[in-house]
Amino acid sequence: MSICKPCLRSLLSRSSVMSCWRYHPQLNKPESAIIKQNNTPLQSRKSLETTRWAAHYLPARRRFSTTPTVQHGHLTPPKPGEERHVTFIDKDGKTEQTFVCADGDNLLDLAQANDIDLEGACGGSCACSTCHLIVQQPELYDLIPEPDDDENDMLDMAFGCTETSRLGCQVKMAPELDGLRVRLPSHTRNIEAETFKSRGAGAG
Repeated sequence: MSICKPCLRSLLSRSSVMSCWRYHPQLNKPESAIIKQNNTPLQSRKSLETTRWAAHYLPARRRFSTTPTVQHGHLTPPKPGEERHVTFIDKDGKTEQTFVCADGDNLLDLAQANDIDLEGACGGSCACSTCHLIVQQPELYDLIPEPDDDENDMLDMAFGCTETSRLGCQVKMAPELDGLRVRLPSHTRNIEAETFKSRGAGAG
């Protein structure tokens, strides 16, 4: 909305609101007229007039908003006839649990959706090694797309890394991987947490 010339003359003067009221009929009765009846001090009149002017002409502030957080562990049920099966073996090798998933689901989300103790500290962004898994079948390991440089860097820092180790967040299910079996390592390393602790110790 354009501002009339009388309004530009003096933002803090008493004539500002009166001018707006005179040149813009859509405004209600000016606050200054009400103030005069109540004998409000001049300083208060100026403050209220300024507020009135700003509310009418200045653009409204943008409301604070947030984007939805990524919810790991949320899976879409597979279509009939397209179910894929993955078996997780716990750290001691004594307990096995098999779950059904759909093509495109990654192992980290599948584990978290079924309360498997697989951390994923970086939220699945390939910035840690806490979702390290060990594929039990070499023939199926060879069918998984090769890890990129980022994943290899994280695997280099993973505890107990083997020739068939992968990050769960980077392995997505596909028809050829049906029946995949993976084992959780006995320990995991959270590089980000270790770095934070070491910096804190150095500062102390």
